Amino acid sequence: MKFNSKVKHDMSFELERLVRPNILALEPYSCARDEFKGMDAHVFLDANENPYNGPLNRYPDPLQENLKAALSSLKGVSSEKIFLGNGSDEAIDLVYRVFCEPKCDNVVAIAPTYGMYKVCADINEVEYRPVPLDENFQLNAEALLASVDAHTKVIWLCSPNNPSGNCLQRDEIVKVLRGFEGIVVLDEAYSDFSDQMPFRLMLDEFPNIIVLNTFSKAWASASIRLGMAFASAEIIGLFNKVKYPYNVNKLTQDKAMEMIKEVFKVERWCTQIRMEREHMLPALHELPIVKRVYPTDANFVLVRVTDANAIYHYLVERGVIVRNRSRVELCQNCLRITIGTQPENNELLAALRQYK
Repeated sequence: MKFNSKVKHDMSFELERLVRPNILALEPYSCARDEFKGMDAHVFLDANENPYNGPLNRYPDPLQENLKAALSSLKGVSSEKIFLGNGSDEAIDLVYRVFCEPKCDNVVAIAPTYGMYKVCADINEVEYRPVPLDENFQLNAEALLASVDAHTKVIWLCSPNNPSGNCLQRDEIVKVLRGFEGIVVLDEAYSDFSDQMPFRLMLDEFPNIIVLNTFSKAWASASIRLGMAFASAEIIGLFNKVKYPYNVNKLTQDKAMEMIKEVFKVERWCTQIRMEREHMLPALHELPIVKRVYPTDANFVLVRVTDANAIYHYLVERGVIVRNRSRVELCQNCLRITIGTQPENNELLAALRQYK
């Protein structure tokens, strides 16, 4: 596989050098629906499917071509640069399986951040090197790049970040992209709640970037388990080579197509959440038990309180569940609160006002 790019990039980027040799040599499984591309067939006796209970008796499209075409128009990314998986976690795991040699390579990540990056590193026996953000949960590109060595294949970034909620400074992200010869994964799961331009629209400028997104947040469809990855056609080709043949089931594909037709409803939901977020931030500031409310560009807010453990259990007793992040680096005595509906938010605030 050869990587061709005509764009300007500060570092030499050779995709083939980064891929595990066994993956480059891999002959992917060829399923019946890959081999047949005809348009007129009506008798299907190729895949050992049960002929009854249509349409659920048929295997789903292994490459989700219709869904990718619909997403291409919506996301401004061509279909061959889109990967769809069983949640974003599948794409996260594929990054390790494609690029990282177990017990040899390492990855670098910001801290704190989404926990699955480390879980997948541990599962794949890849060293995970966390680099702390500053006290405002901001990235220092030089500090991050200082942790890179000859065996570093991937850098993990999340913006808006989880659990802090803030967007990382764009200039610092670009420094990482331009200063690292390996793969940079930028998780934009919460980008629909932010004003920043998504990096998926800059794939041609940065051939080493993989941008993650999901149907779980803005699309309010966490239960269908559909994640997206945007990258060069060459990187997406590697993902498709390694993934399991029918990784996204028909029910998920069909439901996602239905949701895409309701994009204006989704936009209204995002607007309502952002409006509720703006109401919640000052209301939380006023509470005596709140020490700091961190800036957020996501559909949640990180709040430092007097005693996170006690307040968490107090809320649980009242049927209100938030996330206690006290054990996470830089998040001592912090609760992560998702922005809900107005009645849900008001119930939370009322309970916190009564806490003694």
